[in-house]
Amino acid sequence: MTHVTVEFSGLAQVLVGKTRLPYEFPAGATYRDLVRRLAQDHPALIDVLITPDGQDFLSSNMFVVDGDLVNPVMLLDQPIQDGQNLHLMSVITGG
Repeated sequence: MTHVTVEFSGLAQVLVGKTRLPYEFPAGATYRDLVRRLAQDHPALIDVLITPDGQDFLSSNMFVVDGDLVNPVMLLDQPIQDGQNLHLMSVITGG
């Protein structure tokens, strides 16, 4: 089994109602599997941070792995690594 913790801040925290949650997946699960689980467990995230089909992030949303902003999760079909701490982050842009 693969165990990860997802941290929420900002709008994600408001919508989920928690600052962090543990998740468990079968070995080989991907970040997309986690996005699907988040959409299933927290439908308020759909159309705000997650696409309407519950399969992907809307633009400017990502997982940051173990606090490393240099290497955010950009390819959701990569496998989750056991013990990772993932932060669901929304990057606000504008001008």
